[in-house]
Amino acid sequence: MSFIRENRLFFLCFAVFAVGGAVLLEYLPQGEEIIWLSRYRSPAADVFFKGATLLGEGYIFFAVGFVFLYLRRRDWIWSSVLGLLVMLTAYGAKTWFAHDRPYAWFQKMGDWAAVTPVPGVDMHSGATSFPSGHTMAAFAIYSFLAFTVSPKRGWPLLLFAVALTVGVSRMYLVQHFWKDVYFGALIGVALAWGVYVGSGRARYGCAG
Repeated sequence: MSFIRENRLFFLCFAVFAVGGAVLLEYLPQGEEIIWLSRYRSPAADVFFKGATLLGEGYIFFAVGFVFLYLRRRDWIWSSVLGLLVMLTAYGAKTWFAHDRPYAWFQKMGDWAAVTPVPGVDMHSGATSFPSGHTMAAFAIYSFLAFTVSPKRGWPLLLFAVALTVGVSRMYLVQHFWKDVYFGALIGVALAWGVYVGSGRARYGCAG
């Protein structure tokens, strides 16, 4: 409970996301989120979300690990463990569920004409949609950073916003559905929480 209190701002944001996201999952038909986002395409938004999605790439773990290597070597080890868990979990889940990517799904439904793809973005068409690996990676690493940063101040809110933006970018770029993003986020936070607690940091607070 002390761990949750210390990270109450992050978990408050996550609770709102989890509840609101579950409601969307229940009442929003699959594909509507992508069609809706397609209606609000703009050159500026295209550039923004193409850049934002890069913040969920695997190299982010290397960048964070490089910083930890010099500042907190112990956290470098655990951030590396987290990256490995994300990679294995994403690969295993995608292989197990084998859900179509939006491009393939809309093609099968005959509704691709309703979607406006972002120029310059290659459409993934395999059965690797669920869950979103970028979203899982983003919520895992930025949650872990939110748990470790001290003093807290506004960092947890900023880090949560970055992770959420990565998730939205995956739908905007027509690479994932909301369900992929939603469950990718839940799994990412769960992995970050598990690794943080497993590291022993939760017993001693967030400092150092």
